Amino acid sequence: MTQVDQRLVLLMSYYRDAELRGANLLFRLLSHLDDPESQTKLSLHLADETRHAWLWTKRIKDLGGEPVKVDDGYQRRIGLRAVPRNLIDILALTVVVEERAFQRYQEHAQRPDVDPETRAVLHEVTKDEKWHISWVRNKLEELAREMGAEDQMRAALERYQEIDRLAYEELLAKERAVFGAASAS
Repeated sequence: MTQVDQRLVLLMSYYRDAELRGANLLFRLLSHLDDPESQTKLSLHLADETRHAWLWTKRIKDLGGEPVKVDDGYQRRIGLRAVPRNLIDILALTVVVEERAFQRYQEHAQRPDVDPETRAVLHEVTKDEKWHISWVRNKLEELAREMGAEDQMRAALERYQEIDRLAYEELLAKERAVFGAASAS
């Protein structure tokens, strides 16, 4: 029996945690966006996020590991810096988080040492992130126009992008400490 690489289990547990917390954010959005189109898209988006969490859970189990509880993941680090107070904030945060997930999964998939099964999971979740970003950004822009809140939208996006940058830098530093400097870009 091969030994489980606990570093990979931990990394995938962080991915899993981010997907589950993303699902929680979407669940909150369900009570704010009442129109049928948004309800439909949110339902599919929520299903995708929980499926992504399952794909990471399954990959961990397939490697012979167990999911690890994550107390300092990406979204928790975001939440320590800002809590969205209105619909524009929630949508802006969702766009930024989805963009980070897309970028992160793409970067990970391009590493030369990724096994084929993990690469397949990375490709599966990445393709969903594209439409997640698109529909949420379109909804954010639509609402901002209707509310005359385009400046508020731009400010929220900039604020969450800066918070994302800080949280991601912290996670990269932690990843480098676990895997070594060459593993995380």
